Amino acid sequence: MNVDILISNLTNPVLLFFVLGIIATAVKSDLKIPESSSKFISLYLLFAIGFKGGQELSHNEFDNEILYSIIFAVLLSSLVPIYTFFVLKSKVGVPNAGAIAAAYGSVSAVTFVTAVSFLENQGVEFGGHMVAIMAIMESPAIIVGVLLIILFDKHRNKNESIPKLVAHCFTGGSVLMLIGSLLIGLIADANQARGIEPFTTDIFKGFLSLFLLEMGMVTASRIKGFKKHGLFLFVFGIIVPLFNGMIVAYLSGFITESPGNRLLFAILGAGASYIAVPATMKLAEPRADAGIYIPMALGITFPFNITMGMPIYYAIVQLF
Repeated sequence: MNVDILISNLTNPVLLFFVLGIIATAVKSDLKIPESSSKFISLYLLFAIGFKGGQELSHNEFDNEILYSIIFAVLLSSLVPIYTFFVLKSKVGVPNAGAIAAAYGSVSAVTFVTAVSFLENQGVEFGGHMVAIMAIMESPAIIVGVLLIILFDKHRNKNESIPKLVAHCFTGGSVLMLIGSLLIGLIADANQARGIEPFTTDIFKGFLSLFLLEMGMVTASRIKGFKKHGLFLFVFGIIVPLFNGMIVAYLSGFITESPGNRLLFAILGAGASYIAVPATMKLAEPRADAGIYIPMALGITFPFNITMGMPIYYAIVQLF
């Protein structure tokens, strides 16, 4: 692994704001981002990456690479929850195993955005269709996770929540904003779209820095309550994403030759959802303990991926 890339990643000001958030909580500072502002920033990030991705996608022809990428993405987000579910089932119970499996099969939009920032810092290009790939990978993992709970939990009513689950997977705020912005960027007139480029590009990293500042504070506050669940889940939160990311970094070479696309595939395979999955599981499986799968995704996997993970996956992409 290139040490210079690792150092560059660790000294990225966007990531340093994440560290500042952790420090703020550790020293019990009264630093806080208002909830309404936090929601706005989240929506802005989803809007910006969706719209920019749609604009990039509008300039590309729908070729075999995009088709194979979509198939690969659906398979990936469907298979990861299956094997992780059986690893977890005997340790945390069926409801929690299903929720964790769904989280690790789904994707983290903010990790994806941070990976985009990483690529931009390295001067590496990537395809706009990768934003569409991210949006596609949100729902299959959630559906598979809940179906596994239904199949293996004897105490659950087999007929409940499936229609609501499927509907929520596509109408939940985060998914709808991402897909909607992508479609608007895809069909929008290019000349008129340039009028909002300063809003979607120039200030993007500033808002991302503020969002990661809050994520740092949330991570530090929630990781304390996670300690009671033992070392197993902590190790799982690092080893499984690392395994997924490394395997996908290699296998993606059969789908695309672009180093940027391959890294984004790897980070999508390694990421864990802490936005879409909690919102869906609250409806579909309320018995699953959010105090387990949210700290795993946000407090363990997320910081690992944005610090150590990305340089490792990128090194594999360059090696193969």
